Amino acid sequence: MSQAPLLYTVEDGVACITLNRPDSLNSFNTEMHAEMRKALKAVRQDSSVRALLLTGNGRGFCAGQDLSDRSVAPGEQAPDLGESLEKRYNPMLRALKDMPFPTICAVNGVAAGAGANIALACDIVLAARSASFIQAFCKIGLIPDSGGTWTLPNLVGMARAKGLAMLGDKLTAETAEQWGMIWRCVDDGVLQEEAMNMARHLATQPTRGLALIKRALHASSDNSFNEQLDLERDLQRLAGRTEDYREGVSAFIEKRRPTFKGE
Repeated sequence: MSQAPLLYTVEDGVACITLNRPDSLNSFNTEMHAEMRKALKAVRQDSSVRALLLTGNGRGFCAGQDLSDRSVAPGEQAPDLGESLEKRYNPMLRALKDMPFPTICAVNGVAAGAGANIALACDIVLAARSASFIQAFCKIGLIPDSGGTWTLPNLVGMARAKGLAMLGDKLTAETAEQWGMIWRCVDDGVLQEEAMNMARHLATQPTRGLALIKRALHASSDNSFNEQLDLERDLQRLAGRTEDYREGVSAFIEKRRPTFKGE
């Protein structure tokens, strides 16, 4: 019996999705895409979930697309890669970006191609010291997808984004941290523990407010300063009407630890 292409658990308010095709460095095939869609839908529908942790099993996080699913023999018609993005990758990336609570990615090994950009679509990225990020698309004549052409310039600037995308060089986790691409590089042996501790912490926080923070930050690259001020006004109005805000202020005044419910 073949193993499940991904593992899904929920505990302490944290949904954990583990990519589970270690023999192929957790590269995506049709079956894995289908299971990922189910898992992301389950995350959104489970009212107990207040944080999502994404990681990989084995020595790699994700090598991107399984190219054996896309091999083209001489004389055969080339596959429509745009259709693949539209039906599989783009919905997955939108679902990750739009999660109404924090998303954490624990990059346990190489993250290449779409795998790198899936990781970078999460809110907070922790990476093992042995991990690396590779925009491998240029090696086979493709462009970075899965949001890479948007994410990379926003994270590291245009000069570095062009170098990464056009050279396809391996970027170590330590350099990724130095460049501001990821939140933190940690020793391999503590990656999963640190990532889970962070996810559990965030699951106890005012997650509706955190979702509004995400919304404001995501809009900032397209807004003028005045437009961003207006958005802050509108979102702060929403945040001020949450039960978590009421609880946070009460706890501060009463000098006690707040109990947030994400409401």
